[in-house]
Amino acid sequence: MEFGAEDKAALQRILRWRRDVRHFRDAPVPEPLLEELRAAMELSPSVGNARPWRVIRVESPDLRAAIRADFLRCNAQAATRYQGRQRQAYDALKLAGLDRAPVWLAVFTEIDPSEGHGLGRATMPQTLRQSTAMAIHALWLAARVRNLGLGMVSILDPARIGPLLAVPESWEFSALLCLGWPEFTDDTPLLHRTGWQENTAPGWQRR
Repeated sequence: MEFGAEDKAALQRILRWRRDVRHFRDAPVPEPLLEELRAAMELSPSVGNARPWRVIRVESPDLRAAIRADFLRCNAQAATRYQGRQRQAYDALKLAGLDRAPVWLAVFTEIDPSEGHGLGRATMPQTLRQSTAMAIHALWLAARVRNLGLGMVSILDPARIGPLLAVPESWEFSALLCLGWPEFTDDTPLLHRTGWQENTAPGWQRR
C-alpha cells in the first residue's frame, strides 16, 4: 500500500485538529459508532502484540459521581500550587468534560498480560504502558475524523480509580477519557486560547 499527497494532507489536518475537548453536547453517541472506535483502537501497535489496554465504559451514576468527586478533590489540591494571577488563570480553566460528555471510558494497562509471552518487554516493561498510550492516541484520531471530541481527565488519583471500578489488581489506571460531540470546533488549543501556554516542543537533537 502506497499513500499519496491527498493522504498526507488528510492526516496532517487530522493531527492539527485533534483537540483535548472539554466542552460537549449531551447528545448520545450511537453504538455502531462506538464499535467503530473500538475496532480502530484494536489496530494500534503493541509490544509483542500483548494488547495490554483494558477499557471500561463507566455508565453507573454512582460511579460517575464518585469519579467526579475525586476529580474535584484532586483539582482543589492541585490549585494550591499556584498563587496570584496564575491561580486566577488556573481557576478559570475548564479542566474536564465530566459534566456533559455522554461516554466515559476508563482505560487501564494490564501490567502482566499472558498475551505476547513477555516478548519485547523484559528490559523495558514500560512498553506496556506505552502501548496503551498509542492505543489511546489511535482512538483519539479515529474519534476526531468522525467529528467526535475526546478529552483526557488527568487530575485524578490513580490509586482510587481501580478499586472504585473493582478491576483486577494487575490493571494499572492509565486514563479517563470523555467522549462525545464537541460543543464547538476550534483549531486553537484551549491552553493557547486562555493564554496559559503556547506549544514549546523542544525539537530534535543531534549527537
